[in-house]
Amino acid sequence: MSLKIWLLLIPFLFTSFNQQMEDELSLAYQHAKKGVYWGLANLKGKKTKFENKLISQDKLIATIKISKEINGAVIESTGHNESSEVTIVVHRSYDSLVKEGFIEKNSELLKDNSE
Repeated sequence: MSLKIWLLLIPFLFTSFNQQMEDELSLAYQHAKKGVYWGLANLKGKKTKFENKLISQDKLIATIKISKEINGAVIESTGHNESSEVTIVVHRSYDSLVKEGFIEKNSELLKDNSE
């Protein structure tokens, strides 16, 4: 009898675990997106490579690495949530950064890298 009960409960246990994992990964993904947006908004500095960490309510939510390359930039953001991490890597060309309004057309942002 107890074996039948366990057999009936097993699908519900996996569904609950899968939903919990899905929620954890979804929040880590949201944190990684926040890091990408932060990186795009902070491209105007003079450094060619830098890192930053976003912290909210005493918890690390994202680690951002920005690298300014010839004719563009690479933003790598890792979102954290509990024991899960999700990494997003975004490559943007100089032209698309200008078009999307993240930098000005005559910006000194990438000119140092092109020499």
